[in-house]
Amino acid sequence: MADKLKIKITVADRVYPLTVHPEQEEGLRKAAKKIEEMIKQFEQSYAVRDKQDVLAMCALQLAAQVEQKGIDKDNDKNNVATRLTVLSDLLDKHLS
Repeated sequence: MADKLKIKITVADRVYPLTVHPEQEEGLRKAAKKIEEMIKQFEQSYAVRDKQDVLAMCALQLAAQVEQKGIDKDNDKNNVATRLTVLSDLLDKHLS
């Protein structure tokens, strides 16, 4: 296993020193960049000055996206399962 890296991530004008595995660095940097973009968007759209409020809005939006992806994934699984059942029934009828 590779040695851990010491990196600094900036979120909402605060620097956070982190010790991470090299394979985690890119994901953390992309996440921090996404959060910074969301902060700017919220500050421009809603004229919110309190960073804590903006961060809470970012957290809510990101959590909602994660939850929606889970819901969509479950729906896709159910749709695929239903279609496979229909196909299996058709095959059974055809082969009988």
